[in-house]
Amino acid sequence: MTPTELEQLQKRAAEALSLRLQKRQVKSNGKPAERVLLICAGGACISCGEAPVWEALEKELVRNNLHDTVHMVQTGCMSACDMGPLVIVRPDNILYQHVKPEDAARIVQQHMLRDEPVTELMYRPHPEADPIPNPDEIPFFSKQVKIVLETCGIIDPENIEEYIAMEGYAALAKAVSAMTPQQVIDEVKASGIRGRGGAGFPTAIKWQMLHNAPGSEKYIICNADEGDPGAFMDRSVLEGDPHRVLEAMALAAYATGASKGFIYVRAEYPLAIRRLQIALEQARRYGLLGRRILGSDFSFGIEIRVGAGAFVCGEETALMASVQGRRGMPRPRPPFPTDSGIHDKPTSINNVETFASIPAIVRRGGKWYAGIGTEKSTGTKVFALAGNVNATGLVEVPMGTTLREIIFEIGGGIPGGKKFKAAQTGGPSGGCIPAEHLDLPLDFDSLQQIGSIVGSGGLVVMDEDSCMVDVAKFFMDFCVDESCGKCPPCRVGTKQIYKTLQKICDGKGSEDDLAILDDLCDVLRSSSLCGLGQTSPNPTMSTLRHFRDEYEAHIKGHKCPAKVCKQLLTYIINLEKCTGCSLCARNCPTDAISRIDGQRKYVIDQDKCIHCGKCHEVCRFAAVAIE
Repeated sequence: MTPTELEQLQKRAAEALSLRLQKRQVKSNGKPAERVLLICAGGACISCGEAPVWEALEKELVRNNLHDTVHMVQTGCMSACDMGPLVIVRPDNILYQHVKPEDAARIVQQHMLRDEPVTELMYRPHPEADPIPNPDEIPFFSKQVKIVLETCGIIDPENIEEYIAMEGYAALAKAVSAMTPQQVIDEVKASGIRGRGGAGFPTAIKWQMLHNAPGSEKYIICNADEGDPGAFMDRSVLEGDPHRVLEAMALAAYATGASKGFIYVRAEYPLAIRRLQIALEQARRYGLLGRRILGSDFSFGIEIRVGAGAFVCGEETALMASVQGRRGMPRPRPPFPTDSGIHDKPTSINNVETFASIPAIVRRGGKWYAGIGTEKSTGTKVFALAGNVNATGLVEVPMGTTLREIIFEIGGGIPGGKKFKAAQTGGPSGGCIPAEHLDLPLDFDSLQQIGSIVGSGGLVVMDEDSCMVDVAKFFMDFCVDESCGKCPPCRVGTKQIYKTLQKICDGKGSEDDLAILDDLCDVLRSSSLCGLGQTSPNPTMSTLRHFRDEYEAHIKGHKCPAKVCKQLLTYIINLEKCTGCSLCARNCPTDAISRIDGQRKYVIDQDKCIHCGKCHEVCRFAAVAIE
């Protein structure tokens, strides 16, 4: 295939895809209108029942003889994970949320046959509000700026021609036919894009170093080992738009002189792996990977390497060891990968989201991309919004968007009218951001100033019921499990920090423990071998910095203000509310609850109570109070 042939294919494919892209009703002339049903087949929708919905819709279309005029497409993630399963009707541009198999008959018979949308399945800001049928008018979608996710949820990820219809591989054709490798790097440099994997290192510098490295054997690696708790950005891109990553890797190879690439993806992402395999086969068949790509002298091949789920393999030197079949453990740097990487040859590594931004940069120009975001943090960033927030899912916004905008405008605020307490960015390598910084721009430099990082994009929201000491303990527990054990500061230090945090949560801490935590965190930051150990103290340090009063409440007052740390809680039975049902006593594992003589009331023996909270969980009359 030549660039000209690709352009012709793009025009033909765009025509075939045009129905899906229209935002107006197709006139039916008395017959059922031709429509497309987009069914979200992202991870969240699959887990909450996408497959039965697909089957029910398919059966209803056949039963009503509409299978020739209504086309069904399984797309990648549509971003709004808490609304799933999601169905969008095009070209009407109507979104249905929380669709169940029993809703299929109404969608087909009412909407497809009678042109009467099913309002009960539409989004409503609150139960009394009018439905909003158009997803472009729903705040979760309308306030986003999509570059990385621009075709996720629109195209069939297993059909290369749909990606081509959306200008897919046009950037690669432009590069190999009209640009030198240095010009591609210069365009990336002009964009100002920094790595989206966590460190924020300028992408163009990596590419330039690999371009300048001597020798003809060079490698490109895509880091898809997404291990942060609560992060699922890379997974969704690979599942929803795998060709975007393949095209970007080919662009990187052309710019740097690499001849082979690897996608290192964790085994926990089977759907992403399957769709990548399909995409690779299609790209090779269309002449977009392999020898003499698009009729040029440029050749490049890609292989998939499946990781075993070790968090440390997100570190580039550990990742390269794993790619080569060795145990995933980091090594000292220098030499840097661009000098000595895979098979001791020059290698450049970027993560999925970084690569997914590249085709648009080459196609539209670096200056266009640099005009989005802030001066030093250009472009957009995808955040995986999760936790105590009304609307969860993937959020792509310009760099510099404030936390308040994301949580309260896009995410719809905190459920139950509770107060916002903190947001964790950057996963176990990041920090907790308190309410006083809600208006801080989310960019590389601003977050670093308050002890956090952008990281790969995990954004976990916490409300007033979250204990910040317990949060620090959770992330440190993760780091203890994921430490490879190679260097003593990480191997020993993470365990010591975890034990100290556990001691405080159990009400056995002292003021000296706060100084011990400070010292341990400094040692890990300054002397650990790799980024895992160096950044593992961040959650502890940020909570000590912003929520020190909670640590002191645990230590001095032996109280957990959020009522999370069970060893610091006292369970009391309110005799006025107690009905004598004995459910608490029957479920107490230590027989600490007994009946009061002469009464149908129960009391807790505090000496026997182990603070398990079972009595509070099972009481149906709110008679067990927590003090």
